[in-house]
Amino acid sequence: MKDLFFRENIFEILDYIDEGVHIIDNRGNSVYYNKAAQRLDRINKNDVMNKHLLDIYPSLSDETSTLLKVINTRKPVFNVEQTFINYKGDKITTINSSIPIVAGNKLKGAIEISKDITQVRELSEKIIDLQSELLKNDISDGLIEDETICTFMDIIGQNQTIKELKQVALKAAETDVPVLIYGETGTGKELFVRAIHNTGKRKDKPFIAQNCAALPSNLLEGILFGTVKGSFTGAVDRPGLFELANTGTIFLDEVNSMPLELQAKLLRVIQNKTIRRLGSLKTIKVDVRIISAVNVPPIDAINTKKLRNDLYYRLSVINLDIPSLSERKEDIPLLVKHFINKSNYKYNKSTKRATKEVMSIFTNYDWPGNVRELEHTIEAVISLNDIEEIKESHLPQKFKSISASVNKYDNCSLNEAVSKLEENMIISALEKTNWNTSKAAKLINVPRQTLQYKISKYNIKRRRAEN
Repeated sequence: MKDLFFRENIFEILDYIDEGVHIIDNRGNSVYYNKAAQRLDRINKNDVMNKHLLDIYPSLSDETSTLLKVINTRKPVFNVEQTFINYKGDKITTINSSIPIVAGNKLKGAIEISKDITQVRELSEKIIDLQSELLKNDISDGLIEDETICTFMDIIGQNQTIKELKQVALKAAETDVPVLIYGETGTGKELFVRAIHNTGKRKDKPFIAQNCAALPSNLLEGILFGTVKGSFTGAVDRPGLFELANTGTIFLDEVNSMPLELQAKLLRVIQNKTIRRLGSLKTIKVDVRIISAVNVPPIDAINTKKLRNDLYYRLSVINLDIPSLSERKEDIPLLVKHFINKSNYKYNKSTKRATKEVMSIFTNYDWPGNVRELEHTIEAVISLNDIEEIKESHLPQKFKSISASVNKYDNCSLNEAVSKLEENMIISALEKTNWNTSKAAKLINVPRQTLQYKISKYNIKRRRAEN
């Protein structure tokens, strides 16, 4: 039954996966080519079957084709970037894993699984080229104006931790030592990074930011350190971000997402102050201040093998741990005012304030997206409405449950609020125990006599179901 399943259904199943699957025999001729591979390579199956690989991809060779390399060496290769031109002239970049097919110690062929990264490769190269051109024109950041002028004045907050962090960061700006910033997504890590750069002695030099989680690991090395012609098929001489940031600052966000082998290369860059382009034997000296960030506690990243211990100690000469918005709720009024003014300017509106009810809802909300979520909430409301003040009715649906909870105790004294809460807890316990007072008393951990007294006090009566 098992043999029948594989013989009859395996190729049909492979047609339903998103990755391209290409199988060749031991002579290099194609024997299977799934639908995803056809889309990826932009070639019809009929133009591939029983043809030699190099007839289909004339830009490849025995040395540059991952499939033929596996046939020749009998060794698998994993996550290798390959750029090729098919017989139609289309330039395509893929990430390939190729494995030899061996039976009875005889080589039968090889199977390759490919993921298309053509657009990612093209976009990343365009970004580097654009940054390079901007730097040539003395625009140190190549980013929009309101982000480039960020200083410590732009970090809003009177929370004691925030004030202390600003003092530490201000002192860090006077040095060139590496800084590692930890904070949940949306807490404002990049504000601190930009403020450090724009306040320090490198403020008139390049500032380059790269999110290490935004690109496949195979692309990231070339993006950071550059490439030389011939380092892979289709590669050209191109500087990396470290070269572009020379004499300035490079910000590596989510550095814990960087593959460990690339972290080792980054460690050597820090130690030697040199980089080597991908595929080159030549080293290039660079003078770059490194600021990095992680979105999980550093000790967790180390324990889960996401961050090298030795790299951590080189990156974290100065540490900044930014609190979540839920840990600094006293700053919400200041932030709301700031984001109202910012959105007014952006959308040419004239909203003046948020109501007390809205501020109460904001204070009671947990803000999982942190300061960024607050900013986006206010921006959405102001962009969609011509209003003088933000009211409950203007807020997104997710705030409705918070509103109901807050409004339940509006206009109450403390004693009245406590009494309402107590009454609701008693009713809930009675309903859960089918109005058995002994069980309800145990559920809320009070003596039965006390519960009976409270039931009488609040005139709590069981509601009978209507017939």
